[in-house]
Amino acid sequence: MYRIGVVALFPELVDPVTRFGVVGRARERGLLSLEHVSPRDFATDRHRTVDDRPYGGGPGMVLKYEPLRDAVRALRSRLPAGTREIVLTAQGRAFDQAFARELAAAPGLLLVAGRYEGLDERFVEAEVGTELSLGDYVLSGGELAAAVVVDAVARLLPGVLGHEDSHVEDSYTAGLLDCPQYTRPEVVDALRVPDVLLGGDHAAVRRWRLKQALGRTWLKRPQLLAARELTAEESELLEEFREEWFAVNSGDELA
Repeated sequence: MYRIGVVALFPELVDPVTRFGVVGRARERGLLSLEHVSPRDFATDRHRTVDDRPYGGGPGMVLKYEPLRDAVRALRSRLPAGTREIVLTAQGRAFDQAFARELAAAPGLLLVAGRYEGLDERFVEAEVGTELSLGDYVLSGGELAAAVVVDAVARLLPGVLGHEDSHVEDSYTAGLLDCPQYTRPEVVDALRVPDVLLGGDHAAVRRWRLKQALGRTWLKRPQLLAARELTAEESELLEEFREEWFAVNSGDELA
């Protein structure tokens, strides 16, 4: 069983991700577990204070060191050795599919969700040194970010998805966006499913899907292609896609 622990002021924002869909079914089948603790449970004053004004002045409040430290240590003692420990912060490394796979390969995951203006930097330095960010935007707290990480990691665990190859073909897994997907009926509102997907030629389907994935990435996320060394087949298919695209969109500019 893959063990997940979350330290958060509002853990109820994280829990639903493991109660629905494929991740919820995986939890019901005992493939993963989720435990959460609140730093407020480790506050020592009668008001259960977990935040204070920042030294040096400025707006907002900062999460205090001691309640975070004690919450993490309590949760850490119940998670397996080798558990990856992550704190969700705005300045962390960008979360991507490769890092999701890295986290899924560990025996467990401990996530710390920040709140307010942030958390005491000494906590990051002394307790949980790996910082992670979902992107260049601001959330009210790290709980939603933690939920996203839990979902992305959980679906990579063995047995979680109904088809073991499902996550292999996901967008970003091979460094490309996914190809277009279609289902029944074959024609709806005069729009047809591409003929290549109906003919039963598996080799042709594979090449079409790869070409579309390459083309979609070129159109929408070209930076992914810049970081990828294309095979001879991929270069050929991408060039085919580009020629076809420019033939149809000769008057358009590529954004």
